[in-house]
Amino acid sequence: MSGTIRFYFDFASPYGYFAKFLVDDLGAKFGREVEWRPIMIGSAFKASGNRPLVDQPLKGAYSRHDWDRMARRMAVAFRLPEGFPSAALAPSRAYWWLEGQDKALAKSYAHAVYHAYFAESRPISDLAVAAEIGASLGVDPEALSAAVQDPVWKQRLKDETDAAIALGVFGSPFFMVDGEGFWGVDRLAMVEDWLRQGGW
Repeated sequence: MSGTIRFYFDFASPYGYFAKFLVDDLGAKFGREVEWRPIMIGSAFKASGNRPLVDQPLKGAYSRHDWDRMARRMAVAFRLPEGFPSAALAPSRAYWWLEGQDKALAKSYAHAVYHAYFAESRPISDLAVAAEIGASLGVDPEALSAAVQDPVWKQRLKDETDAAIALGVFGSPFFMVDGEGFWGVDRLAMVEDWLRQGGW
């Protein structure tokens, strides 16, 4: 099997943040391209009847503890941003605009957005911040800002989200491999077994 690994995520997802450190290495190990596909997790929650972990009794406290624990285990920077969670519309639209021009640059932008949010606590929902992150990678901030406000890229993000939900995507991160769905960064071990065995 030689299909891609689809990595569905929301930039405001801590577990998506942890997955971003791992998923490309896993793809490379098995010669699989990894498609990064940001979506609007709020729409997925609406479709599934779910809500953010921090808003759920018991799960909220556990998740906060687990995120800190995962960061220590992986030895990566992490701090929960003020006002978490926030809508990540601006960087998500910017990603799809960049992806249409340069997939490698779009992926670099995604890494930078995640770092800005969960390592530096920067407000990525702010268009100016989304543009500044692009500028740090050599992207024209005015062009990026215009794209984020362009109906074409607003619709693209909506279409990508709707298509993901239609496939059964309801959380972040969510991986699609050979038509099989795996939810959560903790399922990457199972994804690896699936790739090694060719499914079961």
